[in-house]
Amino acid sequence: MSVMPQSSENGGETGFTLLEVLIALALLGVLAGALYGTYFSLIKGREAANEGMEARRELRITLDLLRREINSAVYSNADTRLHFSVEDRDMFGKPASTLAFTTITGPQPGGLTVSDQLDLKYEVLEREKKMILSRQKRDLYHTAEAARYPQMESLEGFLVECKSGDKWVRSWDAALNMGLPKAVRITITVKEGEKNAEYSVLAAPRIMQWP
Repeated sequence: MSVMPQSSENGGETGFTLLEVLIALALLGVLAGALYGTYFSLIKGREAANEGMEARRELRITLDLLRREINSAVYSNADTRLHFSVEDRDMFGKPASTLAFTTITGPQPGGLTVSDQLDLKYEVLEREKKMILSRQKRDLYHTAEAARYPQMESLEGFLVECKSGDKWVRSWDAALNMGLPKAVRITITVKEGEKNAEYSVLAAPRIMQWP
């Protein structure tokens, strides 16, 4: 069968056979498939790298925020509005502490007259079988409902420990312990590839407790 005419040695015309055309098409398909797969592998790799960078940035922001807020925690047994508590909880067999405390902070955005004290609560919530770290804040001297929003998504663990003497404990109540802990250790566990990785930060309330 003749597909494309071409000159032969004796001056006549011959052509490619059907088998030759099919082989050429098969080779072209293999090459196109390889290029297609390589292109989309590069796209997926870039997207995964971007997601990893965003997750690490979110983790750094969260740990730094917690450290600064706990360093500025304030408590007084004479004022029931001031408090500090850590509740030891778990979710799916993973640590999911609840941290609630009052802290001194700088001016908040929004154009409203607010105090320099916030009532904060960090709590792990479940969403579609995933652990989400939420942050809830309210100005201590305003009655508006505390705003809650996701601080960090897709956790594998959120553990808060307080220094009690020479030991680290997973529960704390400033009213029962007569004050703030000397140090607080926050450990956030995240998934990195097929393994879990733990990141920790130490904080120490440095503001003198009010009488």
